[in-house]
Amino acid sequence: MAWKTNREEQHVREFFTARADGWDAQFPDDGPAYDAAVAELGPRPGDVVLDAGCGTGRALPALREAVGPQGLVVGVDLTPAMLRAAVRAGRNRDGRLLLADVTRLPLRDGSVDAVFAAGLVSHLTDAESGLRELARIVRPGGRLALFHPIGRAALAARHGRRPTPDDERAEPNLRPLLARGGWRLVSYTDEDSRYLALAIRTGGRPDPERTDRSRPR
Repeated sequence: MAWKTNREEQHVREFFTARADGWDAQFPDDGPAYDAAVAELGPRPGDVVLDAGCGTGRALPALREAVGPQGLVVGVDLTPAMLRAAVRAGRNRDGRLLLADVTRLPLRDGSVDAVFAAGLVSHLTDAESGLRELARIVRPGGRLALFHPIGRAALAARHGRRPTPDDERAEPNLRPLLARGGWRLVSYTDEDSRYLALAIRTGGRPDPERTDRSRPR
């Protein structure tokens, strides 16, 4: 994820560490929404796909099924406890799990065909930096899905709030944010039952100085 200070990074790790063991049990009915979002992302057999901020890996089985045995699925998360929960759930069989920062991914430029990111943007201190790094590792024409199993209004209500105009996930804010990060928004859905923004990687290199990453083997 994109952090301005180590303290912010530590705060997020502590937040998710405290919730990792009960995360799946807290949201037991989200599976079909994950499956549908992966289907709309449209990874193909043989593709390389990344689950950015994979948490307990709920998208990994659907991603694995989509890319088949010849494809590669990578799940990246900042919180060790979340990755351990993914292993306990057996989802490490569906993809390789990496402990890594989304803004410094151990992947080569243009080595990924599609990225799935559930709940990622709201946890990034610098969303533009995170989106730019995702664009770096995705080939031109590759796809990005920004997903949440419920929409912004429903999520805000769950926490006793209302959506705010400055929410980066709102379409008027997200479209230019994605454009600055190397993406073109092509589809946007924000309903009580789900949030899904699909984007296409545009041409060019949004972060030309970072060329020393390598694809996991």
